[in-house]
Amino acid sequence: MSARKKKKRVTLHLVFIDAWSSVKLAFLVGLALAAVTVAVSFLGFNLLASTGLLKSAQSLLSDIAGAQGSALLDGLNLQSVMAFTGVVALLELIIVTALGAVFAALFNLAIRVTGGAKVGFGSD
Repeated sequence: MSARKKKKRVTLHLVFIDAWSSVKLAFLVGLALAAVTVAVSFLGFNLLASTGLLKSAQSLLSDIAGAQGSALLDGLNLQSVMAFTGVVALLELIIVTALGAVFAALFNLAIRVTGGAKVGFGSD
């Protein structure tokens, strides 16, 4: 064996991104983000409800604005919060998936002008 190892370097040029592959990857990323959004919303609402912050906010609003202030938070329950979060997560999934296709198309257009992205790999 030699005392010094020979270093290998490989340089690749990225000249095309498949739009369908980009959409599939963006869908998976959007799905993960939607799941995180739903989980954080659920945990956040349960944390606020269990610590009593929702009750204190409702009493503060009723002290400030009377019955009308108290009515602002009457519809704030777990079902309505999770329904709103589900709509937001669905819209997030659609938007992230569409942006994956748009970014792939923009990258493919930019590559025509620049000639490609140079990526280097090496073993040290």
